[in-house]
Amino acid sequence: MLRSQTKLLDLGRRQLPGLWRCLTKANISKLTMVEVDDKSGIATLTLNRPPVNSCNLELLLELNENIKQIECNKSRGLILTSSNEKVFSSGLDLNELYKPDQARLRAFWTALHEMWLSLYQCRIPTAAAINGHAIAVGCVLSAACEYRVMLPGFSIGIHATKFGYVVPHFIMISYLSVLPRRLVERALLQGKLFSTEEALQVNLVDEVADSKAEALCKCAEFIDSFKQTQPAARALTKRQFRAPDVQVLIDDPEGQLREALDYINKPSFQEGLGEYLRNLKAKDKH
Repeated sequence: MLRSQTKLLDLGRRQLPGLWRCLTKANISKLTMVEVDDKSGIATLTLNRPPVNSCNLELLLELNENIKQIECNKSRGLILTSSNEKVFSSGLDLNELYKPDQARLRAFWTALHEMWLSLYQCRIPTAAAINGHAIAVGCVLSAACEYRVMLPGFSIGIHATKFGYVVPHFIMISYLSVLPRRLVERALLQGKLFSTEEALQVNLVDEVADSKAEALCKCAEFIDSFKQTQPAARALTKRQFRAPDVQVLIDDPEGQLREALDYINKPSFQEGLGEYLRNLKAKDKH
């Protein structure tokens, strides 16, 4: 782990040591699944939080821990996917943001920052087998990977402006790492969700597969394309490419955290989010 990432993790632990210990020892279980193929050495990390893999604090912590363990265990690559047949991830659990407990909110946003840093800077090859809708942070997780294979009939994108949230800098970076600036700006301002076909056309995803099994195979083929490279040299080259993207977050984690929390706690945002959640509940009843 980089010194800057350690600094970010320590920030979260200092803010709520009791809650952090409780979560890391007791409450984190079965929200993800990890399988390592003995022949290929490729690890598959599966999101497994019903009903739609929305990311709460516990899932973010578990994702980050598993990413780091897979990296440290010297797996040849990491494939991120979902146990849900229709949803890769619906994004953040918005209940974490609505009328939040302030200590938990600090831990939640710190965990989000750290998880993204771990995935975006992961030393080994990373790929996403997107076997369902990838909305908001679901899209961010996919974009943080080096390669993306998506099944037809689903949507991917970041719709934060539709429920009144200003898109954080690191999320913009995730988009900008795979899409041209003009397209990113328009998509984020519109809160656009791309169909699988649209995502392929603009290169938000690299390939389309007809099944999850095929998507996993395509991801494995991508990881196998690095067989002839020296892992340490590849990892350092990737780190150099991505270093400018993470600089703001790792240089000033306290400032980035404070900016996010200040906005989330604004009465105008809380009112808009409350209305958005009520509308979602009303749709679920029909």
